[in-house]
Order: sequence, then structure tokens, then C-alpha cells
Amino acid sequence: MAFPDIPAILRERDLSSREFSSSPETSRVRLYAWMYLARTTDNRILELFRQGLIRGTVTGGQGHEGLIVPLTLLADKERDVISFTHRGLGGHLIWGSHLVDHLNQYCANALSPTQAREGNVHHGDPKNRSLPMISHLGAMISNVLGMTDAQRRQGLPAVGFAFFGDGGSSTGDIHESLNLASLLSLPIVFVIENNGYAYSTPTREQFSQGTELWKRAAGYGIEGMRLDATVTDVTATVATLESVIAKVRSTSRPVLIEASVLRLRGHAAYDTCDYLAPGEADALLAADPLPRFRNLLVEGGMKDLIVSTEHELDGFIEACIQTALAVPRPQSDGFVDALFAPAHPPFPWKAESPGSVPLTQAQALNAAMRKILSERPESLLLGQDIGAYGGAFKVTDGLMKDFGRARVLNTPLAESACTGYATGLALGGRRPIEEFQFSDFATEAITQIALNAATYYFRSGASVPLVLRLPCGGGLTFGSFHSQELESLFLSMPGLKGLYPATPQDAFDALLAAYEDNNPVLLFEHKGLYRKKKQIVQWNPHYRDVWSPKRLVNGSYATVVTYGEMTLLAQEAADYFASEYDRTLDVWDLRALAPLNLDAITASVRRTHRLIVIHEGRRTHGFGAELVARLTETLFFELEAPPLRIASLDLPVPFAPELEADFRPNLEKIILRITDWMG
Repeated sequence: MAFPDIPAILRERDLSSREFSSSPETSRVRLYAWMYLARTTDNRILELFRQGLIRGTVTGGQGHEGLIVPLTLLADKERDVISFTHRGLGGHLIWGSHLVDHLNQYCANALSPTQAREGNVHHGDPKNRSLPMISHLGAMISNVLGMTDAQRRQGLPAVGFAFFGDGGSSTGDIHESLNLASLLSLPIVFVIENNGYAYSTPTREQFSQGTELWKRAAGYGIEGMRLDATVTDVTATVATLESVIAKVRSTSRPVLIEASVLRLRGHAAYDTCDYLAPGEADALLAADPLPRFRNLLVEGGMKDLIVSTEHELDGFIEACIQTALAVPRPQSDGFVDALFAPAHPPFPWKAESPGSVPLTQAQALNAAMRKILSERPESLLLGQDIGAYGGAFKVTDGLMKDFGRARVLNTPLAESACTGYATGLALGGRRPIEEFQFSDFATEAITQIALNAATYYFRSGASVPLVLRLPCGGGLTFGSFHSQELESLFLSMPGLKGLYPATPQDAFDALLAAYEDNNPVLLFEHKGLYRKKKQIVQWNPHYRDVWSPKRLVNGSYATVVTYGEMTLLAQEAADYFASEYDRTLDVWDLRALAPLNLDAITASVRRTHRLIVIHEGRRTHGFGAELVARLTETLFFELEAPPLRIASLDLPVPFAPELEADFRPNLEKIILRITDWMG
């Protein structure tokens, strides 16, 4: 489909204050043209929504153009990283692609850049370092940090631009990200778009200190400043922003800008604005900087040029709208298969084993990370206390000493921002491995894991090769906050893969397989297995087999499906029933929890006609329920007994060893449950 020709004045997407001296007329009109394009397009989008031609809802940037347009024109679109809010249409238009592409996104049609999978104001262009936003305000900021760092690690003098509103500035992710950027000395321009309202809540009801949000910068050891982006002459804003950007680019120190802007429309199309004080809406419109900037240019002798430019842009906008409206509606063909990024080819690993000495699972994981850091220059590790201390369970022991702080990063207690930072690194070509001290703490980052990293490929086509290491499981008397099995919680969210190795060899292989994957992979590591048994770990050319189940015991009476530490108990139970009852069990270690590959297990159940599922997680909504459902959907009429689920009690994990022993499965309880089930 042919798109309308782009007007000549829009073909130049850069600007500098030098141009205002050498060609003041041309540069000022270009600045006005982009602001006019953004304003008029926003207004037309609102009209199309009210006509039922655009779905969902729309939020406009009317009144924000005096900030967004100058900053985006000043940014280096070939190197820099940016994430606009839902007020940033002007920035999207400048950053790249045709206006029709953006209108296709709003229309959610067949040519939408996100294939109509993402909301109309959430889109970005990750391949060109414009990161899409999500509705969880503040959660996209740390992604900018990571991708900017990835650019810097490639030797590129990139700057990251992280936009958020006055309302979003209250979120924990913002504070975590400001601290992290300062700590790592990342070149980020944080921009608060302060339009006075978080939906309907005015700033006086959000903050005790009024609107001086820029002063928070001092608490993070960074520079802060206030910028009035409602001024008539936008060229002054250009000069200020250009100076800030140049300073951040050269010093690699973040800066926080609180920019005053106007919200000339409500929060979104459905906002009635009945919370505004009498006369407040009229006062806002009277303060609108765009018509005042236009008058300034007209009074400067540019009336004819302004009028002709507006006429040309009006025609261009209408032609683009008609083009987008003519595009067919999207089809769902193939979108189920678009959840995960395509498989990455195997890396050319050196066929070297970690050694001839038996290793614990913790040592096997350490050896795998050592191999990855040695052979893959794009790799890095991050997590709390993983540096000199070697991690809470010493799994990263010695790695920082051998590979340095640039490759093995100690992070602050900021699981959400650090996971968002890791996601940004992955989007920028790195392949990070993040360790959580305990899997329980990953709940602090659930938005980053489940709604950012997990969905990126489906909603934008961008791969997120990220490994999240989760020490999990009980039996060590750590109590409720350090002992949970959370695979059901996380793996119910689409876009995440999960591996749960039970042996040192499988742990070594699983980390290599997870590292190669182009999707976020959760690596569940049972703490009770870290040092329970040793095994000689060898280079295994078939390491990717960990994505499939493995038969541990061959039997004929019933099929047992399990994973993690429960594999040890299942094998012991199988030995007991073989010797005491002369009934053999077919025991399977699931290994890969997502995506599930149940072909071999299905064949086993079809042969044994009985199914037992054992897992440590709680029974209600536990992972075993999904396994039983999947298997019985196709095998129901072949079963000779109802499926048996053995799991932990539906309680928080208790602390005392006697209570924890009663809470979770053990060998005695497994044998009793199976014996009763056998009748």
C-alpha cells in the first residue's frame, strides 16, 4: 500500500541551537511544523475515536508539544534510547516511521506495527530503541536504563530519555531507577511531565512538597532542574535541553528534569474533567503555548510560510487518515504461535567439561556461568550480593574476582528496577543472567517479569534473552518468605519459559540452554539440591534435551510425573513399591515446566493407565493441576484409576522444622498416599 508523500519540512528530524543563529526562519518553522503536526493529529485521533473509527481509548499530548518535540528533535535517533508516555505522539512521529504507521496502530488494523496486538498508545519501536510503555506507570523507565547501558557497552555515546508523569513519579520503580542510574553512572535524562494532574488528582493532593519534584534529585546524588515548557518562545527550551543532553552525554551522569506542561484535554477520551475548578479549563486553553508560538512567528514576518505549512500538513494528515481507514481489519491467523521469539541457533561452545571432580548442583551452576562469561562476551551477571560475597548460596563464588565488576554486578535491593534494567540490556543485545536471592523476592519484580519482559515479543516483535535464576523450595527451615515454590504463579503468565533441573548435570545443561534462548527463562533452583548430591558434570552436546522430560525409573504400574527435589523422593518411592509390592513405577523428571512437552509422558500414561503427580508447591492452583488437566484431556477414557496429586498443604510455609515437615511432601507421606490410592 502506497503512503502519502511526506512533506519536505518533515523530512528533517534533527535540530540544534546553532541553526537558530544561521537560519532562524527555517529552524523555527520546522519546530512549529512538528508541534502543529502532533497537535492536529492528536485532535483528529480524538475525533476518530468519537466516531467509533478508533477502538479502546485515546490519550492526547495536547499541551505537551513544547517539551516533547524539541527534546526528540535534539536526540540522536541513531544511538539514543527513549520511552515516551501516552502524551508523546509528537516524539513518536519524529523518532521514525510514517504517520500512516502510527494511525494504523491507533486503528488496530492489519498493517498495525504491532499487528494489532498492543494498545493504541502503548506502541514503540524497540528495534530503533524507542521502547513501548505499559500502563503500570514507571515500569518502563528501568528498561531505558538497561538498553542505554547496552549501547554504552558497545562503545556508543548514547543517552537515554525516560519520561514519566507527576503521578507516576510516586511509584517505587521511579525511585529504584533513579538510584540505580546514579549508582551505575548511566547517562539518563529523566523527564517528569508535570501537567498538574494524575488523572483527576491534582499535585497538591499527591505531594506534601507541592510541585518541586526536581529537588528529589539531590537524594540520589544527581543534578535536578526545573524547566518551563509552557513558554511562548520554544527556542529557549531548545537551548536548555540541548545543554542538558550534551552534559549528560559527556559526563555519563543522570539528570532529573521536572518540566511544566499543560494538559489541555482530560486524562483520556472518556475523561469528563468535572473535577476542574470553575474557569480552570478556560485558563489552561488561554495559556496554550502553541498558538502563542504561532503568533510570535507571524509577527516576525513568517505568516505566509506558516499558513502554507499548515495547509500542506492538514492535507497530509487527512490523506494519511484515509489511507489508514482503508486498511482491512487484522486476522488472528498465526498469532498463537507468536508468543515466543524463534529459537536461537546453538552457540559455538567449546566442548570442554568443567573437570573430573564431582560437583554439587551449586558448583555445576557456577561452572556453567563461568563457561558463559568466558565464551560469550555479551553475557553479564547481576544480583544482590553476587560479587565478592558470591551470592546468598555462594553460587557465583569467585566470578567477580575473575571477570570484574563490569561483568558481575552487585545490585541494590531494587528487584523491580534491576529486572527492568536487565530487560533493557537484553533488548539492547546483551544476554544478562539475574540472580534473585530467593525466588520469593521475585514477586517484587512481577510486573517487570510478567508484563514487560514476557510480553515484549508478542506486542512488539522484540526478543528478550534473559535468564532469571530463582533459588526456591523448602525443607531448610527458612520460613514463609524464603521457601516458596512459585512456578504456578509465574508460569501462568504467557511469554515465560521455565526450567527446573534436579541434578548437577541437568543444572549445567539447563543454564546453557536457558542462556541461548531468545525469551525470558526462569531457572528454578531448589535450595535443598544445591549441595545434596554430587555428580561428575561433563560437556553434553545434547544439552538442549533439558527442554524435554527425562525418564528416571522404568515401570509399568503407574506413571509418576515430578520435578525438583521431589524427583529424589519419587525414585525412593519407586524402589519401595518395586521391592515391597512388586509394582513398578514409571518415574519422569519433567525438567521443562514451560513450554510443556508431554509427548513421552502421554505415551507412558497410555501404557500404564495410571497417573501420579508429585510436586512441592501447594496443592490448590498448584502446577500438578495443570499437568493432570493436560494429560487427562486426551487420556481420560484410558485411565484405570483417578489421577493422584501429592503436594504441600494450602498454607504459608511454616518455620519450625516439625511444622515444615508436616507441610510438605516427604517419603513417608508419598508412600502412604500411593498405597491408599492403590487400594
